[in-house]
Amino acid sequence: MAETTPALFSPYKMGKFRLSHRVVLAPMTRCRALNTMPNSALAEYYAQRATDGGFLITEGTMISPYSAGFPHVPGIFSKEQVEAWKETVERVHAKGAVIFCQLWHVGRASHPELQLGGVAPISSTDKPISKRWRVLLPDGKYQLYPKPRKLEAYELPELVEQYRQAAINAIEAGFDGIEIHGAHGYLLDQFMKDGINERTDEYGGSLHNRCKFIIQVVQAVASAIGADRVGVRISPAIDHLDAMDSDPLNLGLAVIERLNKLQLDCGSKLAYLHITQPRYTAYGQTESGRHGTADEEAQLLRTWRRAHQGTFICSGGFTRELGIEAVAVGDADLVAYGRLFISNPDLVLRLKLDAPLTKYVRATFYTHDPVIGYTDYPFLKPEAASRF
Repeated sequence: MAETTPALFSPYKMGKFRLSHRVVLAPMTRCRALNTMPNSALAEYYAQRATDGGFLITEGTMISPYSAGFPHVPGIFSKEQVEAWKETVERVHAKGAVIFCQLWHVGRASHPELQLGGVAPISSTDKPISKRWRVLLPDGKYQLYPKPRKLEAYELPELVEQYRQAAINAIEAGFDGIEIHGAHGYLLDQFMKDGINERTDEYGGSLHNRCKFIIQVVQAVASAIGADRVGVRISPAIDHLDAMDSDPLNLGLAVIERLNKLQLDCGSKLAYLHITQPRYTAYGQTESGRHGTADEEAQLLRTWRRAHQGTFICSGGFTRELGIEAVAVGDADLVAYGRLFISNPDLVLRLKLDAPLTKYVRATFYTHDPVIGYTDYPFLKPEAASRF
């Protein structure tokens, strides 16, 4: 009896986009965009990982000169950057793939050396990130995160406008859509999590108030480019960069409830909701137990999955087996892979064949070389592929 192809490798219709499989390139900072400009190295990197009918999400892309959390990350706020992104988009499209640009503002997860004019980074709070974490600076050294400047409520509409304009710019560059990065301790997450947000104004306190900023951003972006071109990433249960919440289950449900309502109001579904598994860590391990047993953590994600009315993407520590299982049991429509995609540009083929995977070299994740640790990882040779 012929083996059945796992659903992870079956077609899927994500709104207007027809995908040939469910393996997604997750957004990952790589620090190769010298002086914020996308270049031919970026184009090669994404083109290598593009497949016919595949779906790629770019690394976090700056919406303003004040939004960087790493050196040499790309921007989408200037005309020059828009033009520079076109090579990447065109090469990915030539392979038949769909590509979204992830819009990114890190908030307090920055440093004056990464800010235009050397100003303090901004946040929902004036509390710095704890000494548990370090920020990477342009000289390659790591330092403690500084004290941020707490935003006034009247400043937030300007930030909403930066997201809206960045989305418009992304479409002008040729991207098929955008992902709003509301996860992993960055600016939008700093407003949502009660472990960070201690505000007493209309953007603090209740769940309703803490979700207000991200929903304003989604509304503005969806109105500008269409809801079906907008994905949203959140991580209610992730404590990266001190982004802790006392009730991650209900935080996630509160965001999802508002996104569902937004979809009804605008008469069109969002492209997707992207949530990071509770087991994810930034350092390559997977850890269970921080939010109960492994089964309880899985149930947390399933609750959000059932609540969301639309395409659901999971990411965070997935192996081939876990990805196949997630789609097979209905825990996800699509599965995003990060670190495995760094060292395996042909990851989709390797996963489908169950072929060996090349190990990644963590030391080159955030270096600036345009080739080493970036575009020099090997593809599976045809004669090797034929053995699987």
